[in-house]
Amino acid sequence: MKTVDIIVPCYNEAEGLQIFIETTNSYIDKISGYSFKYILVDDGSRDGTFKVMKSLAAQYSNVKYISFSRNFGKEAAMYAGLQNSSGDYVIVMDADLQHPPAMIPDMIAGVEEGYDCCAARRTSRKGESKIRSFFSRNFYKFSNKITDVKMPYGAVDFRIMSRQMVDAVLSLCEVQRFSKGIFSWVGFETKWLPYENVERTIGTTKWSFWGLFKYAIDGITAFSVAPLRFISLLGIIISACAFIYAIVVLFQTLIFGISVPGYATTLIITLFLGGIIEFSVGILGEYIGRIYMETKKRPIYLTKETNIKKKDEFSFDDELEE
Repeated sequence: MKTVDIIVPCYNEAEGLQIFIETTNSYIDKISGYSFKYILVDDGSRDGTFKVMKSLAAQYSNVKYISFSRNFGKEAAMYAGLQNSSGDYVIVMDADLQHPPAMIPDMIAGVEEGYDCCAARRTSRKGESKIRSFFSRNFYKFSNKITDVKMPYGAVDFRIMSRQMVDAVLSLCEVQRFSKGIFSWVGFETKWLPYENVERTIGTTKWSFWGLFKYAIDGITAFSVAPLRFISLLGIIISACAFIYAIVVLFQTLIFGISVPGYATTLIITLFLGGIIEFSVGILGEYIGRIYMETKKRPIYLTKETNIKKKDEFSFDDELEE
């Protein structure tokens, strides 16, 4: 019997976590030949999420949990789940049921066809604001143009991966993670399953527009140096324009005599160049900041409490119970 670990990052999901487990169980219980285990990761929730997790663990023997010492973010929660997984296959999905559990049988069928990964891709963004959908769509287009990592539009974290692919993802231990890009960067053959966006019925989204914007910046800077090359190109263009302008002024002076430069022109050029400098420093700061954070070599997350035992922690009594 093959084993499947279901990793579920949770942040303030107390209201719907029980429903999520019950709904998911209604689908995986019908799949024969596989043993499923949940790994619920509490990302420093401020509600009763962790209490619900412990209650579920007491109710279901296949529910394991990890509780962080504070909020480290969804990326850290996914990494913690992957790091503590041991199944032949690993599923990553959200607890809000926007990732339909009904797709799990099709995903398992996909990896059994020989794929290393079977992932979900949204074909619509029903229920989201037009502004958010616009920026999301253009992020994928922009990212795919300036990076070597190609992400299909609508790609989400909901996927099943082989143990080999999971180990490859874990080998990238960078602190500032962008999993959508990492999943694509490690390669492996992926089968995409389209699905209609499911509106959240319980709780509220934890992503603000500003949070998504910062996440997008992380994605671009993590897999591309195109912004740095853009600064270099911009510097060459400005220098060329300045050289041409100097020649024009020189000829005007030789032909028409010395003229007093306009105050408005000087002010505009100064403000323009000042803006370019600030913009360039900002881009450089993003990359330097990432280097600074990575060189600290801080752990991606800190565990406060868990019921997952490491292999070397199993006692003889545990073996007898099994």
